[in-house]
Amino acid sequence: MLFTELNLCDEVLDGLSAMNFKETTPIQEQTIPLILQKKDIIACAQTGTGKTAAFLLPLIHNLQSEAHEPNKVNAIIMAPTRELAQQIDQQMEGFSYYSPFSSVAVYGGSDGEAWSTQKKGLLQGADVVIATPGRLLSHINLYNIDFSGVKYLILDEADRMLDMGFYDDIMKIVKLLPTDRQTLLFSATMPPKIQALSKSILNEPEEIKIAVSRPPDSIMQSAYICHENQKTPIITQLFSKKKPNKVIVFAGSKIKVKEVAKALKRIGILVDEMHSDLEQSQRESVMHEFRNERVDMLVATDILSRGIDIDDITLIINYDVPHDSEDYVHRIGRTARAGEQGMAITLVSTEEQYKFKQIEKFLGKSIFKIPVPAELGEAPEYNPEQNKNTKRPFGRGGGGRGRSQNRNPRNKPKGGPNRPQRKNRP
Repeated sequence: MLFTELNLCDEVLDGLSAMNFKETTPIQEQTIPLILQKKDIIACAQTGTGKTAAFLLPLIHNLQSEAHEPNKVNAIIMAPTRELAQQIDQQMEGFSYYSPFSSVAVYGGSDGEAWSTQKKGLLQGADVVIATPGRLLSHINLYNIDFSGVKYLILDEADRMLDMGFYDDIMKIVKLLPTDRQTLLFSATMPPKIQALSKSILNEPEEIKIAVSRPPDSIMQSAYICHENQKTPIITQLFSKKKPNKVIVFAGSKIKVKEVAKALKRIGILVDEMHSDLEQSQRESVMHEFRNERVDMLVATDILSRGIDIDDITLIINYDVPHDSEDYVHRIGRTARAGEQGMAITLVSTEEQYKFKQIEKFLGKSIFKIPVPAELGEAPEYNPEQNKNTKRPFGRGGGGRGRSQNRNPRNKPKGGPNRPQRKNRP
């Protein structure tokens, strides 16, 4: 479907034309008409399907075509990470180029000047606030912010926000908003906790689910069928003669991330870790070092599997088998970006064989199994059905030696003299 076939206002269509956006993606085709009808939405779609435009375009249309109170916040978009908030803010600036709306991005890890800009936008009523829940709540706790004009609440990557522990923050913010609003919830997966959240904040929502697409053929997928305590030695041997470059290792928990990173540092790999225990400033520092190749390998939880835009990842290693096919697709989708080739290796313990087999069924093919090097000991047979009910030993980490643990407002645009001037609001 063409965007021109949707009932979008001229200002939005002009913005799309300037950005050379012509055809809708499936999630845009299905959600935009419903959002324009002011229906609440719960949409399940993986990263990369165009869901940001799916909620921004009708939002801008609605702000353009209906009356709303000046100098008040009209819409709140919440996202789990600073990086995703920045990406949404950038797309908002592009799509709303021909519309007179202001937005402010509210996230942590920035300096005092950024805090002042965020404060000004919230108190003076930027049209659209794009925020991480924790940072927005920090402002709410300090200032008397008027949310009485909020007509739209959008939660992007809601499942990741809940995984990161933002449920209470989200609910505190929701209680401050008018009940007469349109609420949109976008999530890559639809676990029970997301369904429970939707029931508590949405009103008779329309449900949309876009099937997860399979990874592109440009990703060479393989696996090692191994014992848990062979996983770190396998990685060690992979890089014993060749230095890793732009490699991400995904592990199932932050405890496991710390254990694996420590084990890899012991063998001299320049490795850093990424998980929810890190402050935003620490995450930014880690990503900066990784992008600039001063860190060769990142060991990360799924906090890094979405919303991180790095095009030249050479290899993804799943230290633990992802929980489901969707998480697998998200993880390995970090490689083979921008038309490049990529590789993905999954380390499959006996306890994870059945779960891995379900991923193979989703992919519609058998993933190539690399033999475990003989010097690392005998490897288990791949027999998923026989190991269906095998439970993973608790607390097993890197090398099998782990121990049990508990766990601005902007004046847009900024272009040259030939750019059209627009109405500016804080």
